[in-house]
Amino acid sequence: MDINNLQEKEIYDNNINDFDEWKDYKWHLKHSVKNIETFERLTGIEFERGERNKIQKTIDKFPVSITPYYLSLIDKENYKLDPVFKQAFPDPNELIITKYDMRDPLHEDEDSPVECITHRYPDRVLFTISNKCAMYCRHCTRKRKVGDVDYIPSKDVIERGIEYIKETPEVRDVLFSGGDPLMLSDDYLDWILGKVEKIPHVEIMRIGTRMPVVLPFRITDSLVEVLKKHHPLWINTQFNHPRELTDSAKKAIDKLADAGIPLGNQAVLLAGVNDCPRIMKKLMQKLLQNRIRPYYLYQCDLTEGLSHFRTPVGKGIEIIENLVGHTSGLAVPTYVIDAPGGGGKIPVMPNYLISWSTRKVILRNYEGVITSYKEPDSYEPVFCDRDCNNCKLNLKLTGAPEYKATGIVKLLSYYDRTLSLTPENTDRINRRKK
Repeated sequence: MDINNLQEKEIYDNNINDFDEWKDYKWHLKHSVKNIETFERLTGIEFERGERNKIQKTIDKFPVSITPYYLSLIDKENYKLDPVFKQAFPDPNELIITKYDMRDPLHEDEDSPVECITHRYPDRVLFTISNKCAMYCRHCTRKRKVGDVDYIPSKDVIERGIEYIKETPEVRDVLFSGGDPLMLSDDYLDWILGKVEKIPHVEIMRIGTRMPVVLPFRITDSLVEVLKKHHPLWINTQFNHPRELTDSAKKAIDKLADAGIPLGNQAVLLAGVNDCPRIMKKLMQKLLQNRIRPYYLYQCDLTEGLSHFRTPVGKGIEIIENLVGHTSGLAVPTYVIDAPGGGGKIPVMPNYLISWSTRKVILRNYEGVITSYKEPDSYEPVFCDRDCNNCKLNLKLTGAPEYKATGIVKLLSYYDRTLSLTPENTDRINRRKK
């Protein structure tokens, strides 16, 4: 079936899931909407000539690619205000480059010891294993790379990245990103995860993907079987609006959660999309309802062409104020600014600590209640000689040996031959010693 021959009523039909091709993610990738003409034909939305020219100029600099699935979510009757449309379709405002905009605001390229690796934090690295995405999000922080065929990493480049991780023992956490790592084939992804998993000092792996949002059919049973092989594996996705949590998205999330994969969400604060406390609260609550933990709320980066998406930081603070105390603590993400220049994520949260002295701290809660917390009159920290290798204090960081049972548990166990527990220094025991 050629998407160019699909009628508008078919794309928006309630029985769209009856199409055999509709649940085939490869069909969606093959028929991604990549020009204005196809978009107009499928949605019935028509742009005036002057507007079309501006949109085309935008596409010439920043390509467009929208999956038929995500396209079907657009409210065509009110598309100019629709959060799905704004994230997917080019806006001429993207051509407005302010003096503060940067091609690589996070200095990922400068913190790259080898191609595809960004090593910014002490114990973890970002591993860019794909520069392709199912959809080109208009607010992407890596607009300099995504969709550019010159930046698609080869297998040799991937292997050099793996070799860097092997040679850097302080790396215990590897975050796979892109583009979208799930654009890779199951076998290739399995190979990469398997190679990194075998590195002794790597403790956890994470995947950042927007597939559950823009192409949930990519979360196939075969993909889940691959991912299940590589625990502990975490997945972070990016739902930015409650309308993105469709039935298809929920089914994809269920597959991942049922496979024992912990899920997080990293939303981006976007003007005209989700810069509303009520929208954000509903989004966070729906995420939890679907077993996704809100992780970060990002301030929009200083990437070229994103000025129309950026809000004042005060808007993010306002949103967090409307979450803390007003809904479950699990539903409150950490609001962060990914610092320009490669400074990393900086939490920017409301201030609940009003003042403090040597004996008291003064706090306020979400209602405005002001209270005090009494500090201890005397705090004697354990003396530390900084000799960690020979610590006799409390620096035992490995798990406690459960087989060394004590007390009643000893008597209940089958592996310990203890018959009784007898207090020391009773008269009877002392007589035995004599």
